[in-house]
Amino acid sequence: MSEKESMLIKQEKYLEAGIHIGTKLKVVDMNRFIYRARSDGLFVLDLRKVDERIRMAGKMLSAYDPKDIVIVASRTYSTNAASKFAQVTGARLMAGRVVPGTFTNVHRDDFTEPKLLFTCDPKGERQAVLEAGKMGIPTIGLCDTDNYTSYLDWVIPCNNKGRRSLALIFYLLAREMAMSTGKISSYDEFKATLEEFETPEKTEEEKQAAAAAAAEVAAASAAPAAESPAADEGIEIKNEKKVEAEGEEKE
Repeated sequence: MSEKESMLIKQEKYLEAGIHIGTKLKVVDMNRFIYRARSDGLFVLDLRKVDERIRMAGKMLSAYDPKDIVIVASRTYSTNAASKFAQVTGARLMAGRVVPGTFTNVHRDDFTEPKLLFTCDPKGERQAVLEAGKMGIPTIGLCDTDNYTSYLDWVIPCNNKGRRSLALIFYLLAREMAMSTGKISSYDEFKATLEEFETPEKTEEEKQAAAAAAAEVAAASAAPAAESPAADEGIEIKNEKKVEAEGEEKE
């Protein structure tokens, strides 16, 4: 079996999602994952290493009870994909900004103590990463070419800002977890689709609002057209100017 065939998904799918496209900045921490620099200045990640890291991360996640895994997603695209991942796997999602003390202050009402933290953007979610490090919580991070990797136990090099890239990452991680835990015996048995990770699922309120709007449209379409009362009663309706003119002639 060739290297390309042994990847979690066809190489073309990785390329289409832009999972390997980094930024125009790079930090020394990410040098080992960078394949080359493009003529436009963007750094390109090594697809083989991206694939290997996703595969291993899936196995690491599988070693924990899903309810003990907390995913921090502060960006819209990462929240969309992570939300579907949480739904499929049972992991917990913490969307938006992490309030200081969430993982360290036991007196907070929202205090939580995960056994594994997953960060979608170590730079934007630094508060969560620092607190996890302080508490000795293992942390997996999605890192672009400009991300430092301090306090991260496992790095997944990737485009961590693109909608399609993030959707593909979480889709593959969810599928690997299902495979590693024995929920599926082949990839064909995995029911969730990549498209579901790209498009955010509507909330119950949004579903109800959409259903109500559809019902109104259907009711309006089914109702008979309103008829003019004047037409029913045989009343002749004249133009106002014509009526005025007729009145002047009578005078």
